[in-house]
Amino acid sequence: MAVSFAGRVRVNSISPGWIETGDAEYSGADEYQHPAGRVGTPSDIANAVLFLCSDEAGFITGENLCIDGGMTRLMIYHNDFGWTLK
Repeated sequence: MAVSFAGRVRVNSISPGWIETGDAEYSGADEYQHPAGRVGTPSDIANAVLFLCSDEAGFITGENLCIDGGMTRLMIYHNDFGWTLK
């Protein structure tokens, strides 16, 4: 799509990770297993959207921004398949 719409609009996407949209509080492994050290919030996603819509991101197109606190690199969550954060 970025190629098809080149010169007219920029096309990017966001892939959010674990984003807490309620009032839950996390601690211990649920929080610290994220390389960022916390669970994400809606404002983390909103700030990325605002950035991608800004002039500062004018050279970014055809990209997917993964916003998951680094969990894509870890690839497993605490208590999945018997794995625990130590």
